[in-house]
Amino acid sequence: MSAALYVRFQGDKRSPRGHFPGVFALANSLAREGKLSDEQYRFWRAGNDWYDANYPDPSHADPSVYDHNLNPGAVAWFKATAVHLIERVDGYWEILAAHEVACERVESTAPGRIVYEDDVQVVVVPWEEGTALNGDDATRRR
Repeated sequence: MSAALYVRFQGDKRSPRGHFPGVFALANSLAREGKLSDEQYRFWRAGNDWYDANYPDPSHADPSVYDHNLNPGAVAWFKATAVHLIERVDGYWEILAAHEVACERVESTAPGRIVYEDDVQVVVVPWEEGTALNGDDATRRR
């Protein structure tokens, strides 16, 4: 298998919309539900602020990128070269683990049809099950 070009951190259970929620959505849910300790909340707030300041929000560049009708199941993946962004996910991972929320690291050379791309990430519509490029190349680590 070729070296992974893309990395995603996601839950292991599908959301009601059918996709696997990403690490930020999972942590944001815990924060919204008031489940974070004071220390976890400080980390989460500072982490979200840092990511907001240091990496583009695809929906600002293209408001339709996550439109369920246009791009069903669209999800963001880091480019493997965005090491400075990927390294900071560990703190989120620790929060999720403390709350027994399963999360996995998924790597792929072709995670789906790219609908948005910048220097550090892509947003893709995952390949449909049964197609030649349906993520069979993906590797998962917990």
